[in-house]
Amino acid sequence: MQALCELNYAHILRILPDCDTEELNYVFTVGDALTYEIKIIESARYTSTLSLKQTSDDMPSYLTPSMTVRLYHDARMAEVINSQNTGALQPSYEYPNLKMRQRNEKQMVNIFLAEWLDFCRKLRPKVTSLA
Repeated sequence: MQALCELNYAHILRILPDCDTEELNYVFTVGDALTYEIKIIESARYTSTLSLKQTSDDMPSYLTPSMTVRLYHDARMAEVINSQNTGALQPSYEYPNLKMRQRNEKQMVNIFLAEWLDFCRKLRPKVTSLA
């Protein structure tokens, strides 16, 4: 898990060279209808918090991926702290559980982030300011 978080941090730095600057919005477009958006929502000396989401005109928002990622600049790690607006992710879950979470759900979401970032890394972002 630690190696995966380090890989995600490296991918994010390649995509977002200004990941410590608030009020920036990065948009990656694929075709005419699919857009990936990364917003820097909080930035401090040792951490930054990003909002990542996929937007599509022909798909309801609850079906499109979204997550909150915390960057730890001192440890050079990026970790998904929230996915699909379901609240904070625990390191692991007992199974079965009331919310039907997988035992290794946090790890699976971080693997998904790695794949998503690798895809976005191959696209050219459009950078806009939220100010």
